[in-house]
Amino acid sequence: MLESARTFVPFLGTIIAVGGTLSAAHWFIIKRHQDIGNERMFPRQLIMFGLTVLGLLAVVLSMPVSESSRNQLIGLIGIVISGVLAFSSTTIISNLMAGVLLRITKPFRVGDFIRIGDHCGRISARGLFDTEIQTETRELIALPNTYCISNPVATIRSSGTIISASLSLGYEIDHTRVERLLMEAARTCGLDEPFVHILELGNFAVTYRVSGFLKDYKRLISVQSSLYACVLDTLHGQGIEIMSPSYMNQRQLREGTNVIPATQVTSAPDDQQTFAEEIVFDKAEQAEELEHQKNKLILEIGSLEDNLKEIKDEEHKKVQQQVIEQRKKILEALQQSTNQTET
Repeated sequence: MLESARTFVPFLGTIIAVGGTLSAAHWFIIKRHQDIGNERMFPRQLIMFGLTVLGLLAVVLSMPVSESSRNQLIGLIGIVISGVLAFSSTTIISNLMAGVLLRITKPFRVGDFIRIGDHCGRISARGLFDTEIQTETRELIALPNTYCISNPVATIRSSGTIISASLSLGYEIDHTRVERLLMEAARTCGLDEPFVHILELGNFAVTYRVSGFLKDYKRLISVQSSLYACVLDTLHGQGIEIMSPSYMNQRQLREGTNVIPATQVTSAPDDQQTFAEEIVFDKAEQAEELEHQKNKLILEIGSLEDNLKEIKDEEHKKVQQQVIEQRKKILEALQQSTNQTET
């Protein structure tokens, strides 16, 4: 009986020590940082999972059993973990590992315009197992993280992007005149540094492409449409017909009759108009703004906590602590808003 107690006491002590350590680690790593958001919480959850596995191994090693039984238990644990990884390698675990890879490489962030495979839109949420994008039709599409790493990802840079429009015109029109008019159309719709390329000398027409730099990438859809409208208005206003090689019209027209709309209104940006992006990408816009505010608050709280260590006056320190607590409450409210947005 005494011998059994001597072997059982160390095992019980190990269980208590491991349980207490894991509880303390959970509070220190996760519980006291619940307001930092899912993105920053993810690596902490991985660390906690690793500590739990190590704690389980420590308990097994301290069990009052024979060496062969202990090895069998360790082998059984290894088999179970390997079986779970093998069984779920194409589903849960594969998406989880893909989520880890996306957070390491950071090919995109919340609010970015991206194109993955046949899908195009703005990132509205990033999860452990999938990435949600909001498309041009305001739909929300959840793409598995494995899909995001197995397909090329095109991300529009936040510093700006290039907007283009292509069209075909006849050989009878001087290309220098066309280039000048196309650049004028690009400037009219608000593009910077426009340029024109001749893409092809076809059998029946010359193919041109006009491009320009758009600083406000969030207006991508609206400006693309505006560029097409400005090209039509500018060329038609100068009496230039836009005819594709396959254009057919069975009506009998008098000589010198041009196929140009009778009413011509020069398109120009309107500061008071409602842009399509404000309606289409509402969730992505809200998610990006919340993420920006949370990151800004986290930096402010970190800076205030660093300054707090250097303050000697107790009264000043108390005021500083109150400011920090206010910032943390705001951060917690923003996190709740983020969770509601994701839901």
